[in-house]
Amino acid sequence: MTANGLLGEIADIGRDARHGGYSRHAYDSAESTLREWFIEQAGRRGLDVETDRNGNIWAWWGHPGSGAVVTGSHLDSVPGGGAFDGPLGVTSALAAVDLLHTKGFTPAKPLALLVFAEEEGGRFGVPCLGSRLLTGAIDADRARALRDAAGITLAEAAAKAGQDPERFGADPEALARIGCFVELHVEQGRGLIDLDSPVATGSSIIAHGRYRFSFAGQGNHAGATRLIDRQDPMLPAAAVIAAARRIAAVTDDARATVGKLIPTPGGTNVIASTVDLWLDARVAGNGRTAALVEDIAGAAREAAAAEGCTVTVTEESYSDDVVFDDALRTRMDGVLGGVPSLPTGAGHDAGILAAHVPSGMLYVRNPTGISHAPEELAEPADVDFGAQSLAQVLEDLAR
Repeated sequence: MTANGLLGEIADIGRDARHGGYSRHAYDSAESTLREWFIEQAGRRGLDVETDRNGNIWAWWGHPGSGAVVTGSHLDSVPGGGAFDGPLGVTSALAAVDLLHTKGFTPAKPLALLVFAEEEGGRFGVPCLGSRLLTGAIDADRARALRDAAGITLAEAAAKAGQDPERFGADPEALARIGCFVELHVEQGRGLIDLDSPVATGSSIIAHGRYRFSFAGQGNHAGATRLIDRQDPMLPAAAVIAAARRIAAVTDDARATVGKLIPTPGGTNVIASTVDLWLDARVAGNGRTAALVEDIAGAAREAAAAEGCTVTVTEESYSDDVVFDDALRTRMDGVLGGVPSLPTGAGHDAGILAAHVPSGMLYVRNPTGISHAPEELAEPADVDFGAQSLAQVLEDLAR
């Protein structure tokens, strides 16, 4: 089946009537349904499926072993995300297997499709959680204690889904099986629009992190409390949102975004007692993201003090600049006949694996240039071309 046909099979799973687009989060009903769908699809193709200690799903063509050629992506989404971010890489991997089967190709090396758990961090806050656990990039105890908006821990959600959270943690045996990893993904930007190319390889990912700013003040009555008597944490929170844009604007090639803010208790006629907001900060060059965040944190402390409030800043995740394996990228480029190579500001599981195994990205053109929103798109012809390109790469790597 084509990648377009496979995307059509899952088009109704996880639709979000409130936000638009899709909301598919780790261990919720939509993501669990997609995981079951993938396992069933892998079985149809004669692939042997296993779920590792961290909830990542492996589907093997051939006996599992070292030096494996591995491809895949994720099935979860951001809240209200598009249809392609994650699932395009999974469906294209399945379609590539079909194309190789049709050619009568038999891999000389083990070949595996890999679906990572909780790439977006949409439920538990930490991105690339499955690959971070696999590689030991996050402490297992910390991961187990992560909570969603309802207060449910990752450990509780995983256990309810049939996983054993006590087994979470670095998995050197699984990691050692990966000879190289190639992740196909819809482009999250407009590079391929400008280059008029359906696909590109990835060159790098800029350093990025997520930070929680927790402001505390005094909850009170919105009508009965004079302005002069207030310690309203919403004011310094608002100041930080503006400061993040202002400071990033004068930092070369920086991105700073506040996309989530939670006041407590959250009543219309209540002065909040606390406000939590999350800053996503990205700057190329190791160390520059930390400097950007410290400047924003300084503005937060100043604004909090002026309102009689306090603020604490907690780093929730951070990844240095990633440069993808040059030899792998050159080999992919040779197979595909000289396609463009693009840097990105978007994080991927391939970026986590790159510190441990040769890793690469294959991007498919997005004619809207929009991602993490319902308008995200890949044209059917480009989807099929991407799957065909992935099949060519896998055939070459697994000879």
